[in-house]
Amino acid sequence: MRQFPWEERPQGCTDVMWRYSKNPVIGRYQTRVSNSIFNSAVVPFGEGYAGVFRCDNKAVQMNIFVGFSKDGINWDISDEPIKFEAGNTNMIESDYKYDPRVTWIEDRYWITWCNGYNGPTIGIGYTFDFKTFYQCENAFLPFNRNGVLFPQRFEGRFAMMSRPSDNGHTPFGDIFVSFSPDMKYWGEHRCLMKVAPFTESAWQCTKIGAGSVPFLTDAGWLMFYHGVINTCRGYRYSMGAAILDKDDPTKVLYRTKPYLLAPATDYELAGDVPCVVFPCAAITEGDKVAVYYGAADTVVGMAFGRISEIVEFVKKNSL
Repeated sequence: MRQFPWEERPQGCTDVMWRYSKNPVIGRYQTRVSNSIFNSAVVPFGEGYAGVFRCDNKAVQMNIFVGFSKDGINWDISDEPIKFEAGNTNMIESDYKYDPRVTWIEDRYWITWCNGYNGPTIGIGYTFDFKTFYQCENAFLPFNRNGVLFPQRFEGRFAMMSRPSDNGHTPFGDIFVSFSPDMKYWGEHRCLMKVAPFTESAWQCTKIGAGSVPFLTDAGWLMFYHGVINTCRGYRYSMGAAILDKDDPTKVLYRTKPYLLAPATDYELAGDVPCVVFPCAAITEGDKVAVYYGAADTVVGMAFGRISEIVEFVKKNSL
């Protein structure tokens, strides 16, 4: 039986989500070659968990690596980056890979990431066993980031969220949804969610991006996302949540006005890029959810919550 990573809310804590007391769960030097490990994706696999991890090496080259865990907390991550074979294309050039997400859809695990092909775009690949990996056509033209697939089709079409961007440390960005009949050709681009006005919800007034793969609740699809404000110190990344219509992924029903988690601990405030909480994966068991997030672009942290409480919080505190 798979062991779910979980820790009850600390005594006296009134927040809707709380951090794991032994964070970070993955340190920056956890592999032989890494300078930092963060912004990574985790899914249930076999009797434990598998993950695709962003590991920047000591030359600060960005790439993605496979890892496994029995309990979702203690991880064995490869020292060698994933080597892709040709999937639905022979064009698998890539200058870099970072910020992966992993989604089970129908018969395989789909991987999306920020792929370096004449600038950042959304790379797509898949695996059946986390041993052999296949790379597909890039989804979009450069420049684009934060590609997150929905775990099911809508009227026969795959759906993916993304954030069109520029070629730098993007000072803007809204979330769009795009559709594909075959995971190769993408279109029907729709604006899903825009940044919030500074006077209403400043933590997400500069840019927003899809975070974890959405999962279905009675209220709709629950997705954790990141929001950014540009402060005197620089960009500050925090985590919020949105509920999307279960039948129409282009429709936002609710989104949080206050953040759920913001940089506050030493490992979130200090690192290669300070003041970052960046959710990339959420796993569930019953009413429990565990969220994996990148902290200060250096390590991986984990936060917990009750799904019913989070849904209620989002509804009551929506923009």
